[in-house]
Amino acid sequence: MKNNQFAIRPTDFKDQLKELTEIGFLDKDNEAETNPIQLWISFLSKSFLEAKTSSTFEEELKTYMATPEQNLGEYLDSATHVSVAAFYNVALQLLKFNPDVDFSFSEPLEAMKKIQLMIADHNGDSFTVDELKSAWYWLLATHNKVGQTYLDSLASKGYFTKFYGKITKPLLFNGKTLPVFDPHELIREVVYVESPQDSDHDGKRDLLKAEILRPRETENGLKVPVLYTASPYNQGTNDETGERLTHNVNVPLKHKTPNKLQYSDIEYHGDNQTIPEPRTTNGETKRAEQTFSRESSYTLNDYFLARGFAVIYMSGIGTKDSDGFRTTGDPEETISTVSIIKWLTGQLPAFTNRTDNIEIKAWWSNKKVAMTGRSYLGTLATAAASTGVSGLKTVISEAAISSWYDYYRDGGLVIAPGGFPGEDADVLAEETFSRRLQPGDFHNIKNQWDDQVKAIADGQDRTTGDYNTFWDARNYHKDFKNITADVFMVHGLNDWNVKPRNVERLWNGIKHNGVTQKIILHQGQHIYINAFRSIDYNDIINLWLTHELLGVENQAKEIIHNVIVQDNTQPENWTAHQDWSSNDNNQIKYNLSYDKLVTNSVSETTQSFQDHLDQTTFDNYAKHNDTWEHDLVAADEKLASNQLIYKTAPLDDDLTIDGKVNVNLKVSSSDNIGLLSFQLIDYGTAKRLTVSPTLLAKNSLAETYDWREDDLREFTSAAPTPFKMITKGHLNLQNRENNYKVDELKPNVFYNIGVELQPTFYKLLKGHQLGLIVYATDFGMTVRGNQNIKYTVQTNDSSLVVPIFTN
Repeated sequence: MKNNQFAIRPTDFKDQLKELTEIGFLDKDNEAETNPIQLWISFLSKSFLEAKTSSTFEEELKTYMATPEQNLGEYLDSATHVSVAAFYNVALQLLKFNPDVDFSFSEPLEAMKKIQLMIADHNGDSFTVDELKSAWYWLLATHNKVGQTYLDSLASKGYFTKFYGKITKPLLFNGKTLPVFDPHELIREVVYVESPQDSDHDGKRDLLKAEILRPRETENGLKVPVLYTASPYNQGTNDETGERLTHNVNVPLKHKTPNKLQYSDIEYHGDNQTIPEPRTTNGETKRAEQTFSRESSYTLNDYFLARGFAVIYMSGIGTKDSDGFRTTGDPEETISTVSIIKWLTGQLPAFTNRTDNIEIKAWWSNKKVAMTGRSYLGTLATAAASTGVSGLKTVISEAAISSWYDYYRDGGLVIAPGGFPGEDADVLAEETFSRRLQPGDFHNIKNQWDDQVKAIADGQDRTTGDYNTFWDARNYHKDFKNITADVFMVHGLNDWNVKPRNVERLWNGIKHNGVTQKIILHQGQHIYINAFRSIDYNDIINLWLTHELLGVENQAKEIIHNVIVQDNTQPENWTAHQDWSSNDNNQIKYNLSYDKLVTNSVSETTQSFQDHLDQTTFDNYAKHNDTWEHDLVAADEKLASNQLIYKTAPLDDDLTIDGKVNVNLKVSSSDNIGLLSFQLIDYGTAKRLTVSPTLLAKNSLAETYDWREDDLREFTSAAPTPFKMITKGHLNLQNRENNYKVDELKPNVFYNIGVELQPTFYKLLKGHQLGLIVYATDFGMTVRGNQNIKYTVQTNDSSLVVPIFTN
């Protein structure tokens, strides 16, 4: 395996001694220790937490090997110095590496280098006392084989329980917070924040339920930062009623009436709704009236609850115990999301219950907030940031939507999020409308809710797939200029649910805002990466939040690379870069020539394909999208007439694609309708990463002592495959200029079109071929009309433009 640690903070020796003393590894007696053997014994005795007596300690020493011939007990009894080799033999075992698999007792330093573990500075074959102290410091900061620092593994055994109840502020090590707050003593309380909106039109401002977890120490005056996760799913979902609303995608593509729309014709300007007056406060208290037993938690938040952070979960308008209606991503939902931040910073009131109007303030908050979460949760973080709300210091936006059109539409087409054909904004609104789960409440609003769902269905317009005012209201790009919070993005390069365009436009859309932005691009689909073995994600976020929310000058902005990318060609390899998808990248232009992609000029030729299948084949693909996907890329004979495939010659060198690939075609349709789909393919037999992370160990990652666990996961190498899809894109041929202007499409007339594929960062290995597939119906994403349409491409006027990464 490879250990990729991007959050280790360079620390001078003076600070190392200070931190080792603060956490209890050094004290006045052994700080002046002149015997390295005794110092090492002291370090080990404080680490072997299960050994409560000298006898059990000595027994445990014998379970480790210091040299190829001596166990650790024997070595400590006979040695007069601590050899570097012996120290790292033991260190590797403490870090859970296996001498039969990961390293050899005769060459531990070679293994340290291969696994990418830090080796402390030393001048000879043995450590001096000071060198040993530094070596122990760096060992504590080093990740082990199961994805934790050695210090965190000690925390899971109870090392920091001695600090419980004695801490008045967060304790730091290597620039990051430590789990010194007892998570079993967390205060759990519920408040109802009054949001300045009336999304259900009942004449009263909406009250929003918020579930709070905060350290017990806040009762004694400690002010803490807040991790805030806005999740419409937290109070329950309506999967059955949502399923009933799911749309049929086996419908024909329809001709659209041409228009001459400009953006100003469809731009969203707000609804000018009159907001009811605030409630009259009937008193104030510091004590909540309601609690809860278990929240729908995010394990990254759990990790920080023992580190002096509070956590808040809010589901928003239209959810159980809150007011309002679901709206799927519009300004109403943004207002409700931001309202929690405004309460935390003293700008809005909250109450202890829904009727008595007894106000309760966030008196324990230090008024610094970070938003966390994936998918819809990360989307709401992005939405909140786009308002420029004060108090929101950073968002950790994971797999987040930045424009809802880019989630449910593409190029004038209705496009499903990967894996959910037929889902749309109305379906998602229904699924997250958890007020339905309280029949007494739902009974009073059923008719109004039915009207709301119909309004969303009408606004989303599944007939044309065009960008309109409904989608413009749900486009956060327009407000990127307002973002003042630092933004930490995480996204999967194989995420076909929230497709990579969403994060790429955010990444490039805020470059001139004067904020700090970071991004991690992984090889996963729609997943969290905080429990991966190969990257120190929790440490990265710990370093980041310690700076952002606690104001510690720990060099987080300098230490954490701007761009961290998971390599697609080998497991457990991550690389750091300065930028991603830059417009300044070099490009390779490939011309289309029969079945080839070439860089030289080509002669005039035309090629055609159709978009009709026999009914049996069509029905099978409609039911088994994965089979269709395989057959498309494998050029199965059933699809021979339904696609055009172009390939480069085998590559002479590795080629890394960095950003947005563009397809330019001169194309005609035999009808007055048409859609085109494109896939970029890596052809070449190789072991590739598994589609989903492999479960390495169930519940193996403890957040701290006796406190919630997570599963250790990692992408591993799968059996060799002959190809892999890199990216894809789609276009309605009537939306040749943009997503809202509809052009006429005359049968058998050639038109020039340009399509920007979803952005990527992908390495093709030497000897592989880059391929482009041109086809029409995408069984996983587009409508499936099985229409008898013939498409013809004039290849000499068509090209593929590929942005490339160069060192």
